[in-house]
Amino acid sequence: MNKMRHAWRKWRAALVLGLALVPMLASITRADGIATGDTSRIRIAFSNSYAGNSFRQVMIRDFQDAAAQAVKEGKIKGYTVVSSNASVTEQASQMQNLILQGYNAIIILAGSDTALNGAVKDACDAGIVVVAFASGVTEPCAYRVDYDLDTYGQAEMNYFASRFGTKPTNLLEIRGLAGDGFDKRLHAGVEKALAEYPNFKIVGQVYGEWTSTVAQKEVAGILPSLPTIGGVLTQGGDGYGAAMAFEAAGRKLPIIIMGNRQDELALWKKERAAEGYETISLGATPSVSQAAFWVAQQILAGKKVPKFVQVPLLQIHQDDLDAWLAKVPDGGVADADFSQALTVAIIDANADHKPIPGIPAPK
Repeated sequence: MNKMRHAWRKWRAALVLGLALVPMLASITRADGIATGDTSRIRIAFSNSYAGNSFRQVMIRDFQDAAAQAVKEGKIKGYTVVSSNASVTEQASQMQNLILQGYNAIIILAGSDTALNGAVKDACDAGIVVVAFASGVTEPCAYRVDYDLDTYGQAEMNYFASRFGTKPTNLLEIRGLAGDGFDKRLHAGVEKALAEYPNFKIVGQVYGEWTSTVAQKEVAGILPSLPTIGGVLTQGGDGYGAAMAFEAAGRKLPIIIMGNRQDELALWKKERAAEGYETISLGATPSVSQAAFWVAQQILAGKKVPKFVQVPLLQIHQDDLDAWLAKVPDGGVADADFSQALTVAIIDANADHKPIPGIPAPK
């Protein structure tokens, strides 16, 4: 065992030295805030905890699109993506492999807030920049690119309050993946917002895994035991499945907060035309992976970046539903590119404690 530890320390020291030799020192920051240190020889990896729904699949493609363009422009040398199928143990193992392969940066969508801290710390100790996004990794050496998930729950509850006022109203909450850090933090935001509105009561809760088919099955299973539901709290990808479960049960369609998926937006438009149905759609954008990519690249280019970079949620309202729906492919999710320039503007807004740029509706 001592020999193994000695070998690990020796290898890690060699890797740190090797990474230190990457030519990224001559950094110049342009007037627009973009750091221009030489990152042409770096490689950036994406460690993803789960790829089992449309959102995560678009997220991977968005990362690949940004990384491929960066390779084409000579901004980086290479990239890779690995996914662990919701296994924290597998994700930790994949992280160790990425360390051994000498990647200069690893962006990580972690399956656990704490279980991957050891692998994250090993990467940092090896001189690798780690950027955790849309997940609450607690290892202090990692940079974080994330949403303020309190604003997610607050937006949902504020909308319900605008529709129901002070009328006593039962809610159903559809959560994400049990044990996932994103789910825990979003749920905590819901609970915090709920405390402001004592007339609302969550009478049922299921895990929809951000997937329409799972959400439909789980909601269908709990509906017979529930009273009249006025609204459905969601986390994204579950709105259409919830609606199908209510329809199959012959129950009135409640106000479901949609999650920016094409099937949800199309259903909303259909119900709006038929019954005057109103709701909002809210969610993260898959392209947050691009923001994490550019944060990593800019750190390696020499830019000073805060340890936490907040990115905006995408909200769709009644007036801009048609504009967004026209841009979303069948089976897709509303998305907006995070370019290098936009990401740098977001970094600078965070650093200067100013409002972060929002995501405008398509024209």
